[in-house]
Amino acid sequence: MPRGGKRCHKGRGKQFSNPEEIDRQMRQQKELEEKGGAEKESSSDSEEESSSDDESENRKRSGVEGLIEIENPNRVSQKSKKVAELDVTAPRELTRREREEIEKQKSKERYMKLHLEGKTDQAKADLARLAIIKKQREDAAKKRDELRKDKEAEDAKGKR
Repeated sequence: MPRGGKRCHKGRGKQFSNPEEIDRQMRQQKELEEKGGAEKESSSDSEEESSSDDESENRKRSGVEGLIEIENPNRVSQKSKKVAELDVTAPRELTRREREEIEKQKSKERYMKLHLEGKTDQAKADLARLAIIKKQREDAAKKRDELRKDKEAEDAKGKR
């Protein structure tokens, strides 16, 4: 038996609509649209002023929605505030990223302050390394001075 089960021609089950049937359906849709447009014109202005919230509450709930009251915070539409209601003087809450960025900068400043004072482990290690390097350089400078003095003394003996 070939893979995938029976082999059959895929186009066999297709049914095509009759062009006369399509024309009849189009006429019915146009008639419904014309009737709906006439009804909208006759409706009063007060119905047009009702908000979309009222429409969503009044619409018929299908299936489980009618039985269970769902409280989904993502579903609630944001109500816009009027300009008069806005309080510009109130402090704006920072986002998580902004708070983390500020904390990061403050901690970096504290660390640099302690580092300059020599209180951090890294600063102590750096100062110890610097002390060792200074001592090595002093020792090397002393050696060079002694070698130069010895060389000058030998040159002075050789010239006599």
